[in-house]
Parts: sequence; structure tokens; C-alpha cells
Amino acid sequence: MTMIEATAVGARIDGAVVRNTALSSTGILERVFSAAFRGLVYPQIWEDPLIDMEALELKSTDTLVTIASGSCNVMSYLTASPAEIIAVDLSPAHVALGKLKLAAATHLPGHTAFSNMFRHANLKTNLALYDRHIRPHLDDETRRYWDGREINGRRRVSRFTRGFYTTGLLGRFISVAHVLGKLYGVDPRELLRMDSVEKQREFFNTRIAPVFDSRSFKALTSLRASLFGLGIPPAQYEALAGDSTDGMIGALRIRTERLACGFPLKDNYFAWQAFGRGYQPGEAASLPPYLEARHFETVRRNAGRVSVVNESITTLLAARPAASVDAFVLLDAQDWMTDAQLSELWAEITRTAAAGARVIYRTAAAPSPLPGHVPDGILDKWNYQAERSLELGARDRSAIYGGFHLHVKRDQAA
Repeated sequence: MTMIEATAVGARIDGAVVRNTALSSTGILERVFSAAFRGLVYPQIWEDPLIDMEALELKSTDTLVTIASGSCNVMSYLTASPAEIIAVDLSPAHVALGKLKLAAATHLPGHTAFSNMFRHANLKTNLALYDRHIRPHLDDETRRYWDGREINGRRRVSRFTRGFYTTGLLGRFISVAHVLGKLYGVDPRELLRMDSVEKQREFFNTRIAPVFDSRSFKALTSLRASLFGLGIPPAQYEALAGDSTDGMIGALRIRTERLACGFPLKDNYFAWQAFGRGYQPGEAASLPPYLEARHFETVRRNAGRVSVVNESITTLLAARPAASVDAFVLLDAQDWMTDAQLSELWAEITRTAAAGARVIYRTAAAPSPLPGHVPDGILDKWNYQAERSLELGARDRSAIYGGFHLHVKRDQAA
């Protein structure tokens, strides 16, 4: 990436994150977060793709616009065979990861190699898979990213030989959480030995929950910068802390409890990533849909339907024709936005949405951020599916968000 390109990327990320002056304490934190977000943040995305696809009701004729993040869900949406997926992200690292996955799905010899690369993601042989089958098919910018050297002198792609899911801002944060747990005599991996939800809950209550009550943990999480590793900017920190009567500690405890014992471990790969630092072993393991053997040929066949763009979703939509998009996935990006940014985004969503189009997003706190912040003239063109949103959110296995939200575009004649 040239200096000019890097400056442009930094400006786009600053525009999404920075709300306050550089000399204010919050402004300083926003700029630190913005700098961190220019690298890899999410080695795995933390939104349940099964819930997404159920909400979106994707059809073979649909065009989907989504924020890419770690691209796990982008790849999983391919199992529904929509006509087109446009994935956008402000982070060049996330864009490079998405393009790597698409090239791998298309050019690796088969599912075993694909699984070695992205399920296990810690095998020495993955470097040879990259060099022989993936690297020749990458564009120059993506190839430069993965061939680039890290501080230790290793190529960036070598992360797939050492445990890719322990890297990135989120991966390192979870690793630190494991270390912190062990300092209190708790090995989070022990949770994975529990063979029932009841035993999972007992382990959480007796072993994990007391950590949240410790003085040092309370002091650590009172610092807004301490949660940058979860991809939580200062604005979202306030929303998350306000979602519990016990503040940030209460919010984190509730979400960790749900992740630990809200679903059977055999069905929840998010819990395995959080408490085991990888995907569950065995043929019957819970995995993202794109990593399941039964979906590999579909993902391979449909990979050419995806484009990955280093841009904001608002800017991308502004360049599209009216009524040209059938589905939108915003992740939790709106928690970062000002009223002006929200209004601009929803003006473009409304303009580009076909009749019956669906929008889904998640929020740190339970309520939607739209009422009172986006003009009624825009929101009146959408039906907010309140009961359906609550029902889908309750089944989201990632368990880390306060709210899941679904809007459906009204028929113009209605």
C-alpha cells in the first residue's frame, strides 16, 4: 500500500470512528482505536450466519450488500446461492482476508485443503497450499498484504501455520482473557469438557463468574481502551455499559454467561472459539456453514459472485442505482455512527432498496439506534419486525450482542 493509499484508508476509518476533538480524552481514545482498526481486528466474525440467512430469506435472484469483517459470513451466505454479494470494509486487512478466502475456495484442490487452511489454520503445510494454489490468483495488493513481513520477520500468511484465530486484535484479546483467567485459577478450556448445558452453567457459576467480581477485573474493564480488543470503540462502550444496571461488568458477565451456557457446546462454534481458541475437533463438529464439507462445492461454485471492496457502505451505496439491492447486513457498525451518519446511510439504503428488501444489524444495547436519530420520513418506508427480531436474537449463538434487528422495505404502493 502506498503512502497516499494508507492516508486515504486512515481518513475513511477516522471518519467512521472519530467524533470528538483530538485534545479530548474521548478523542484520543477514538484515534487510538482508529489506528488499531487499520490492521486485522476479527480473524473470525461474531454474528451467527444461520440467523442472518433465516432473517434475510435469500433468493437466487438477490443482490446482497454486507460489511465484510472476517468474511466468515460472506462465505457462508454463498451456501444460499444469492445472485451477487458485495462485501465492503474499511479495514484493508479484512478486505485481504476476504479475497484470500475466495481465492482459496476457487483454487485449492478440495475441501480437505480448504479445511486445513481455514478450520485448523495452524498447519505448517498451509504455507505450501498458499504458495502453490492461492498466491498466483491474488491481485497485486492482496498478494502484497499476505506476503508482507511482520515484526518477527515472518510473512503475514504464516499466521495460518501458527493458529490464525489467536491473531488479530480480537484473537489476542481472547488470549489475554485466558491468561487472566488462569491467574485466578480458571482454565476456560475446562468448560469444553462439560457434556450438558446444566454442567456448563455450573462451571460458569462456580469458576468463571467469580472472576467478574474481582477488584482487578473491575478496574481493568472500567478503562474504555481495555475493550478495544473486542472491536468496541468508545461510542459503543457507552452503549454496552448502559445496557446493564451493573454497568460494563454486568454487561460482560451477562454476555459471557450466555456464550458459556446459553447453547449446547456441540452446537456452538462461537463458544469453542472463545473458550477453546479454535474450532471443535471431529467430523460432527459445529462449524460455520462455509467450512462444512457438505457445502464446499456450493461455496466453490458461487465464489465468483462475491466482490470485496475497501470502502464505506454508505459511499458504495451512493454509487448504486435505485432499487438495486435486496438485502443489507450492517453488523454492529451503526453503534459507531453519529445521527448525521445514520441518516445518510439510511437515506442510501432506502434509495437503493428494492421493494421487500431486508436489513439486519446487531447492537451492543438492546434497543435499535434508529428511532429519534433517523428522520421519520425515512423510517416510515420500512416495517420494523419487532417480535421477529427478538426471536431471532434469542437464538443467535454468538450471544455477545444486546439486540438483533430486522427491517423490511414497504411496497411502494402500500
